Amino acid sequence: MNALGQTLQNAGVKKEVEFDTVKRKIHTNLVDKLDLTCLGDMHGDVLRREIRLVVEHLCDSEDVLLNRNERERLIEEVLDEMFGLGPLELLLKDTTVSDILINGPKQIYVERSGKMEKTNVVFRDNAHLLQIIDRIVSKVGRRVDETCPMVDARLPDGSRLNAIIPPLALDGAAVSIRRFGSNPLKLEDLLNFKAFTPEMVMLLEASIKARLNIVISGGTGSGKTTLLNTLSGFISNSDRIVTIEDAAELQLQQDHVVRLETRPPNIEGKGGITATDLVKNTLRMRPERIIIGECRGPETLDMLQAMNTGHEGSLTTIHANTPRDGVARIETMIMMAGFDLPVKAMRTQMANAVDLIIQVNRLQGGVRRITHITEVVGMEQDTVVMQDIYRYVQEGIDETGRCVGRFVSTGIRPTFMDRLESSGVLVPASAFRERVMMVDD
Repeated sequence: MNALGQTLQNAGVKKEVEFDTVKRKIHTNLVDKLDLTCLGDMHGDVLRREIRLVVEHLCDSEDVLLNRNERERLIEEVLDEMFGLGPLELLLKDTTVSDILINGPKQIYVERSGKMEKTNVVFRDNAHLLQIIDRIVSKVGRRVDETCPMVDARLPDGSRLNAIIPPLALDGAAVSIRRFGSNPLKLEDLLNFKAFTPEMVMLLEASIKARLNIVISGGTGSGKTTLLNTLSGFISNSDRIVTIEDAAELQLQQDHVVRLETRPPNIEGKGGITATDLVKNTLRMRPERIIIGECRGPETLDMLQAMNTGHEGSLTTIHANTPRDGVARIETMIMMAGFDLPVKAMRTQMANAVDLIIQVNRLQGGVRRITHITEVVGMEQDTVVMQDIYRYVQEGIDETGRCVGRFVSTGIRPTFMDRLESSGVLVPASAFRERVMMVDD
């Protein structure tokens, strides 16, 4: 049995090599046959349809035995190589894939339902992978080469891409793609996934409508951007919103949205536009709400000042593991601005600007939960006073390796309830009664 299995495996590998050889030959012949002057007048589906006819003819002219499925696969892969992102197209069409991680041309992993698995998808070589990376980043005005070997970009469906190439990446280009998709998760989806409870949604919706300043805190891959996208749906359609991001990935549904994106420096190290520059410029654009995709540096100070000077209802995200860690991280990022501010002044600025911290965590087994909704009450001497309104308590791991726990209400009534009521937003007192609100299955 072992010898038979090895023979079948070798035959499969040989057939795959032959398939790849035929595909490359057809692709080369296709490029030679194309009349680019005639193609210039065709676009989109019409162009793809015409090219498909040429590929089908080339397949018929090749003396190779292919069944119907193999022939269709070959045609689609050649078209993906011409119009799309080559081997990545197969993974990008798979809606169950949340992350795509490429460790060189021959190792491609995906995350499905919070678990990592290796795929059979490969690139021909590192040059092929670099060609696909360049095709992606050039469409959004970025570049990647030996002088600028790291890049952030976005795909047409809104997914975020980070690439790092040799000589920094020793085993070939490394690419990370965070999937958001053209149809981002909605509030109902997150409720079905038990990321939070209806009572928590009620408070968050009221906080957005009452123009509270909110910071979403969490680790990498915890779902901060997804939650920010979802919460932005509660913003009034009449508000003028300005978004600031390194790689635009927010998908706001309102009409009056101005999207800004930072720009890396050129090959001479000049011409870069930072988030700090954009925040300062945004203040001259008469925004009613400012949304920063992520605060990770000196722009944090400008963001807090904007929150304190008439831009209530602003939102941002930061990297931190707990709400208290989030406060400490904000202090650190303020110091990155280069001003020698006293600690108390920094904490007072933060306590006056931020009303609510939402902590999102990715727990064992890929489970994503809002673990804290914490109110920033104010200052007491040199300490920022905070109180948890809702919490998620982890209780263990189930048989599949996923964490289980329960959402609890602490019984604390937020001090900003008067602001909610004066804005015409009512949250029933029962939403804050101390109790267990929901238990994981």
